[in-house]
Amino acid sequence: MARFTMNTPEGTRDLLYGDCCLRRQVQRDLTGVFRRCGYSEIATPVVEYYQVFSRAGSAVAEEGTLKMIDRSGRILVLRPDCTLPIARVAATHLRHEPLPLRLYYNETIFRAAKANAGHMSEVDQCGVELIGSPGRRADAEVVATALQALQSCGLQTYRIELGHAGFFKALADELETDVENVETIRTLIEQKSFAALDDFLRENFSDRPSCEALRRLSRLFGGEDVLSRARALTGNSAALQALDELEQVYRELCAAGWQAHVGFDLGLVHQIDYYTGMVFCGYVEGYGHVVVTGGRYDCLMERYGRSAPATGFAIDVDGVASALRGAEMQRAQKLIHYEPGCLAAAMELQRRSAPGEAELSCCETVEESRRLAREKGIASLVLVRRDGVSEETI
Repeated sequence: MARFTMNTPEGTRDLLYGDCCLRRQVQRDLTGVFRRCGYSEIATPVVEYYQVFSRAGSAVAEEGTLKMIDRSGRILVLRPDCTLPIARVAATHLRHEPLPLRLYYNETIFRAAKANAGHMSEVDQCGVELIGSPGRRADAEVVATALQALQSCGLQTYRIELGHAGFFKALADELETDVENVETIRTLIEQKSFAALDDFLRENFSDRPSCEALRRLSRLFGGEDVLSRARALTGNSAALQALDELEQVYRELCAAGWQAHVGFDLGLVHQIDYYTGMVFCGYVEGYGHVVVTGGRYDCLMERYGRSAPATGFAIDVDGVASALRGAEMQRAQKLIHYEPGCLAAAMELQRRSAPGEAELSCCETVEESRRLAREKGIASLVLVRRDGVSEETI
């Protein structure tokens, strides 16, 4: 039992000092961009009814949710996704609002982490949802907003890769097979398991026209030439239309000056299956996991009783913070010792200092405050007395 009182649960961690400051700064930077781009903040409960997520099909795997039972016996979950609750709000509280809705959030999601997988159960996310706008203009807007958000954090090297859910779906439909086989192929592509994918397709679908395109799908990533390589692999009209849509969004982003930060990955076949059009992922130098996930989900809203096209993205706040720098304790430069009756004056002196520059001493005597300053590596001791203020170097 003792170890459970001293450690955090699987997939969680404590944040100290510089980590906390950096997280708050990243949140301010991201949400500042969202507000400037015309998005309004929305907040949903940490605890939701399980049906909010289960009615969205396989959007959130049941085994990945953290569940509890309320006093009436109903199943509740800690929010595992932000988009689904926002879709619920848009279909209820905001059902009479004119479209499009531009909404942003700064929330925490919770998912059951697999043992020793290196993933967090508790993830801070900032993101946007653009509800009610179809087509490439909205797609280009959300990708550009994500790029602006990453840039605002001071990141030097970041990249967003574009894919399309419709491209994979069109190729998979040509196989004329069951859902289980399609899911196996999707998983192998997502994991970039080249050898296993080749074997599975050749053993089961070697005579199908899309076999070769699916076999190469996980290798179709890089610059603009990816589109021409993909077009050479298929004559499927739906697949070609998906590529045309991607090219239009890419051209729009290049015209806006983002060419150096945008590429393609047609192997983006997210496990969350509510995506219907363009999908994208973002990466930053210094962090080994995806920090941005997003895309178009035109059929999701109707599951909550309101039909509307939509697109959006989420940014992993701690992932961005980790890429910027490691945690450092913010150390005060001054320690303020005050006589009885001088607390207000000491606090006013602290208020006029830069954030984190000065801290108050809880010591009773000046000598104790001097000793504390030496222990904490604080170079200056400020003495606040009834007859004035003085400062000495430690």
